[in-house]
Amino acid sequence: MTFNNPIINKLPKHLQQFIVPQNYHLYTPINQAVWRYVMRQNLNYLSSIAHSSYVEGLKKTGIFVDRIPNIEEMNTILSNIGWAAVTVDGFIPPSAFMEFQAYKVLVIAADIRQINHIEYTPAPDIIHEAAGHAPIIATKEYADYLKLFGEIGSKALSSKKDYELYEAIRHLSILKEHPDSKPDVILGVEKEINHIIENLGAPSEMTQIRRLHWWTVEYGLVGTLENPQIYGAGLLSSIGESASCLKENVKKITYNIDAKNVDFDITKPQPQLFVTPDFEYLTKVLEEFADTMALKKGGRESLEKAIESENIATVVLNTGLQLSGIFSEFKEENDGVIFIKSNSPTAIALYNKEIDGHGKDFHAHGYSTPIGNFNNLDTDYLTINQLKATLDQNNNTLNYASHIKLQGTLKSWVLSNEGYVVLATFENCTVSYSDTTLFLPEWGQFDLALGTKISSVFSGAADKEAFGNTVAPSVHKTLKINQTEAEKQLNALYKIIRTTREQDLYQDNLEIIFNNLIETYPKDWLLSLELLEILTSKGLNEALQSNIKTYLLQQSEKMPENKKLIINGLSLINKVLQ
Repeated sequence: MTFNNPIINKLPKHLQQFIVPQNYHLYTPINQAVWRYVMRQNLNYLSSIAHSSYVEGLKKTGIFVDRIPNIEEMNTILSNIGWAAVTVDGFIPPSAFMEFQAYKVLVIAADIRQINHIEYTPAPDIIHEAAGHAPIIATKEYADYLKLFGEIGSKALSSKKDYELYEAIRHLSILKEHPDSKPDVILGVEKEINHIIENLGAPSEMTQIRRLHWWTVEYGLVGTLENPQIYGAGLLSSIGESASCLKENVKKITYNIDAKNVDFDITKPQPQLFVTPDFEYLTKVLEEFADTMALKKGGRESLEKAIESENIATVVLNTGLQLSGIFSEFKEENDGVIFIKSNSPTAIALYNKEIDGHGKDFHAHGYSTPIGNFNNLDTDYLTINQLKATLDQNNNTLNYASHIKLQGTLKSWVLSNEGYVVLATFENCTVSYSDTTLFLPEWGQFDLALGTKISSVFSGAADKEAFGNTVAPSVHKTLKINQTEAEKQLNALYKIIRTTREQDLYQDNLEIIFNNLIETYPKDWLLSLELLEILTSKGLNEALQSNIKTYLLQQSEKMPENKKLIINGLSLINKVLQ
């Protein structure tokens, strides 16, 4: 696929695998009516309580009230502010979601919520992603925060349980959004999620940073505790929760790094929300959290996190050499790491570029190396002449301060931009530690990483393009809804009314359509509202207007689950007329 936004065309392949076509033609007239209802209600209500950039941000990001946004059109407009948008299939892995943000790309679920979930959907949808996330990125300080969040969040280490929880939550969201899902199947997945959560263990970096994301990007308030404004996408896209979140029963807390310890439930309204004084403060807290991550700290503790994750991670030595694989063990002396080992295909990179001949196909069975000083030399800043000289003087032997011993013949080497050795390859090599053999000549060449410390550890590979996919799309695919014949006919009525509003056609048929509607589709309420809106805005058929109002009020009593939606729709029609 090619796109009319250069940012998307430059995305790496491991992210492009998550992009799906929008297939705009598949949105039904009912889908369009759902979008329009939510957006009209939101614009009416949020104009006074959302962050001041919300209304103008809709225009700047290609979001229109009357129709579902076309992603191609959005990209043309978003390119003016240096951003882009792509459509995906529901939830994608958190690390991929955040990496899209790092590239300044909004991830938008292609599907739209069903009418029975019009107030709040358990699954990501285009209302949440487009109308919620897009408007505020027109504010530079917030856009900068999102980009930085993506850069940092995509490097956060996950636990094995994190991946299991993501798959289970995605599965549940798909089931809950589909009308034909069986209750016992939903209950089974809910039990699975509860079991995973109960056995999650200590929260990983990804768990903690996802919480920060939730309490800011998704459910954030900005301003003061006494007078906060909405900017979080989850609130901006939920006509139910945006109306209730500012009430006193929802606790307001000053946002700080402690939000990383507050978990959330995506299926329920939030009992508390966090308020940031401004968008610049979000970046301050994010940087404070980043300082606690393996990305910034390095050392033994960070390596242990990578091992516990049982997933691809990159260990960076202080010479700049980057080792990417699934790490399995290490040795230490005096609280310092002296030997590291991976048990999966491993790649070696420098400056985020894989070194020729050192991809995961070559190190297919894993990789190991001692680290530290040898022969009383500072190996962080070792020239090739110094390395050759010490080998000549010590009978091709490197004696580490940690008592690791390497004997072999130097074959080749890799230098940093500053001219220091970062990788040295030996033939006929033996590596030992006390009485333990770490490497034998018959195993092939030995590639020694130079460096004394682990300066950084982060999730994923250093050179992701060369390494290949480390995270694949979920096995749980969105379930498409097949329309019954009756639903197709109802959509045909919605289409006529939409055409009537846009082109002033079929006005003489409105009473016939209404009578057909109440006789054939007694549970539908949205189309009656759209009919009433057209009649009142054009001053047509007052008797029919009265009949529709009476019918809708009766419907609100018969269907209490829709009462608030109907009353709000009637109120907005009256407000527009005033």
